[in-house]
Amino acid sequence: MKKIVSVVLAALVAASVFAGGSKETSGAVKVGVSMPTKDLQRWNQDGANMKAALEKAGYKVDLQYANNDIATQVSQIENQLTAKCKILVIASIDGSALKSVLATAKSQKVPVIAYDRLIMNSDAVSYYATFDNYKVGTIQGKFLVEKLGLDKRNSSNPATIELFTGSPDDNNINFFFGGAMDILKPYIASGALVVPSGQTAKNQCATLNWSTEEAQKRMENLITSNGYGPNGKKLDAVYSSNDSCANGITNALKAAGYTKDNFPIVTGQDCDITSVKNMVKGEQAMSVFKDTRTLAAKVVEMVDALAKGAEPPINDRTTYDNGTGVIPSFLCEPVFATTDNLKELLVDSGYYKASDIQ
Repeated sequence: MKKIVSVVLAALVAASVFAGGSKETSGAVKVGVSMPTKDLQRWNQDGANMKAALEKAGYKVDLQYANNDIATQVSQIENQLTAKCKILVIASIDGSALKSVLATAKSQKVPVIAYDRLIMNSDAVSYYATFDNYKVGTIQGKFLVEKLGLDKRNSSNPATIELFTGSPDDNNINFFFGGAMDILKPYIASGALVVPSGQTAKNQCATLNWSTEEAQKRMENLITSNGYGPNGKKLDAVYSSNDSCANGITNALKAAGYTKDNFPIVTGQDCDITSVKNMVKGEQAMSVFKDTRTLAAKVVEMVDALAKGAEPPINDRTTYDNGTGVIPSFLCEPVFATTDNLKELLVDSGYYKASDIQ
């Protein structure tokens, strides 16, 4: 029954997309793509991949970057609606700040696909395309368990760690940080893993705008206040939800005198070039690879389905509630990246050139 309802809804959405122009083809459909910023490498790649994939499929694309400014993103989406974009794909800056402009989209019967960041508290969101963000966190947590040997430790021989996650206005941190902490909390509870600063709550570990600079400042403060250093208090690992934070953490650790011979284990996500280079240098232990080409391709499938009155590809109908109900979602698979598989994963696949990461 749910599938029948979904197909009917998809058909209704498609009808609204082409209202007033029944002879339109995909080549005449304009898709608005709204990305949060060009300041992070991954959003540049996401935007470029999305635009290329949609144009290859025959769509017109209005791609905008909002410079991490909410008012700018709202204005850009308003302009996309004025320019008659028939479908919107939005990676929001603040998942709760778009309610008003998306109400306009809904009134104009423009379907909205939330891209990688769930848009909260808006019933205008039709679908959500992302990676399995909880799995990202569990991959990072399990890596730390293995590399720190936590199963063989106890309170008399604990490993030490500090914790970093991303921007508090990004719903994804609930899944990244939540997944990692679901793995790590039993070891913290048993005393096998210690957070010397005591900062274990999500709001204590958050990094506004996923900023490298903010992460570096906080890591510098942790180093100073806890006396970490190669000749000071032991620090075995730093959990970081993504690479932009990891880069700031790495900068602070290097400034404190750590080298590849004694560098704490640092996690990450996105396989940004700087972090991949740091992995090669022994200054970051791992990153979770989320191939933006895969996500862009899936969004093109969703757009295509909406345009043709079919049900978009969906593999999750239970996880992502944006406050108005569960949003039908497609979750792509994240994969584990270390120096052992960087060439196969990133170079052989054509994601980077070998010269990019040397």
